[in-house]
Amino acid sequence: MSKRNFKDIINSEKPVLIDFYADWCGPCKAMTPIINDLKSEMGDNARILKIDVDRNQELSQKLGIQSIPTVMIFQNGELKWRAMGVQSLTTMKGELERLSV
Repeated sequence: MSKRNFKDIINSEKPVLIDFYADWCGPCKAMTPIINDLKSEMGDNARILKIDVDRNQELSQKLGIQSIPTVMIFQNGELKWRAMGVQSLTTMKGELERLSV
């Protein structure tokens, strides 16, 4: 993913949750059904993406991702929330709802 694409994605009034993961990561696999549930529950109120750290090493380094999974929420180009490790549906949904327009 290019820097420009990433900036375009996070520069949105709608909150953007990004799950940084790797295919070989066990906890990341555990996050997948939680992220899918979050997508269904949030609908159009948030954008939810997954970014593979192995395929996007430059971006991962720039964002200081040292542990996966790492979940970040951006809005209007600003980092609003960041957490490492498996996060609960309730936690992520709460953070997104707080920012929803």
